[in-house]
Amino acid sequence: MFLLAAVQDGFDTSPQGPYHARAMDDPLRDRRPPRDWAASEQIVEISEKIGSFTRLARVVEADLSALESGKIPADWRDSLVTGKLKFDFPDSREGTVALELSLAVRVAAICQRCLRPFELPLSTNLALLLGGPQDTIAERDNYEIWELTEEAVSPMDIVDEALVMAMPLSAMHEEAGDCVAVDEREAGEKMTTPFASLRAQMDKGK
Repeated sequence: MFLLAAVQDGFDTSPQGPYHARAMDDPLRDRRPPRDWAASEQIVEISEKIGSFTRLARVVEADLSALESGKIPADWRDSLVTGKLKFDFPDSREGTVALELSLAVRVAAICQRCLRPFELPLSTNLALLLGGPQDTIAERDNYEIWELTEEAVSPMDIVDEALVMAMPLSAMHEEAGDCVAVDEREAGEKMTTPFASLRAQMDKGK
């Protein structure tokens, strides 16, 4: 069972200023109970910059901070997350909510073998059953159970969480031959910022 906490920072809720509400025609950011999404058989198409996903952007930024400032890709936040989410009920009783999602993005990363920046292809395909702390969710073949900590959730929250969890423990070029040779002493000193360390810290803070 996986616990998903909604991410709410990044949206202007300040009492100051003329604008306080988000447009309601953006299903990616709309926040509703999962059963509402499933009742309308909502399909959410995604084409959004990494910079829009709070947790994912924090993970990537922390990893890249090990580089000298001049070597950090200037436009890494503009890389597009693409994919689709589909909400539904897995049976006619309309109890448990099912969510199928497929996501893909290329994130800027540091190869833990050669310590050079590169583009890491990242993708995930999940079949989920969503429910709250009070719900009893029966396990089903090929589905993973995610327990939501709030009654309402946005697809943005789910995408953000899914991509962070899809991060490899140690990012590397797919082929060793793509790596640039690096001095062993330098590697020993600098190979200290794999995705896993920050992700573990963030998970403890949930």
